Amino acid sequence: MKKTNIIQSVDRAISILEVLEKSSEPLGVTEISHRLDLHKSTTFGLLSTLERKNLVYQEPESGKYKLGLRLLELGEQVQQRMNLRHQARPFLKKLVEEFKETVHLVVKVENDYVYIDKVDGPQAIRMYSQIGKRALMHCSGVGKAILAFLPTNEQEKIMTGIELESFTPNTISNFDKLSKHLEEIRQKGYSIDDEEIEMGLRCVAAPILNHRGEAIAAISIAGPTTRMTYERIQDLVQPIKETSLLISKTMGYMPY
Repeated sequence: MKKTNIIQSVDRAISILEVLEKSSEPLGVTEISHRLDLHKSTTFGLLSTLERKNLVYQEPESGKYKLGLRLLELGEQVQQRMNLRHQARPFLKKLVEEFKETVHLVVKVENDYVYIDKVDGPQAIRMYSQIGKRALMHCSGVGKAILAFLPTNEQEKIMTGIELESFTPNTISNFDKLSKHLEEIRQKGYSIDDEEIEMGLRCVAAPILNHRGEAIAAISIAGPTTRMTYERIQDLVQPIKETSLLISKTMGYMPY
């Protein structure tokens, strides 16, 4: 990366985290500023910002700083997603081998989802999906599967924070209709994308749950409508639900 692309304040904030990470004991503002050759007021301002985001913690007694719990949470999220992709891969490949269609794995990221793995079927067609791509929740099988199995307060937060953009005539763009649809998905345990994000494409999806029973990800089997007929979708419902349950168990989910 070119030096001109580096944002100095962000670079300095990261340097503070690195200094705290290497220290076996909490550090004061003066000590941190000396180690990084920064003005004390600059260091204090950066620490205050990091503390507000829970990335550092200031001890009440000493006034010194150490790494905050938010870093642990972020690290766990990264580890969880890395483990998920590794754990899910064999299950994805098995679905492709059995049904000869493309299989996706996505994870929830804020109000959206991101594709983290994709195994193409032998007759794969060009699709909207690609690893690393971010997409909206309301217009896909995987997105709706996640949204339906989130805690009510989190689901409502996402619903009020997104715009129900229409991509095809089949996209659900009404909040009341979407809410009822999500309740049906929760009862059935799976969702369908019926040409809602791309015409000519249909998929069936199911959520992956964590140890709290909350959706953290989803998998889908997708293909062209010429092959993914409504009759075939019904044949795929049980396999996708069974596979998502097996993956969920590797992530600590215990069905009751």
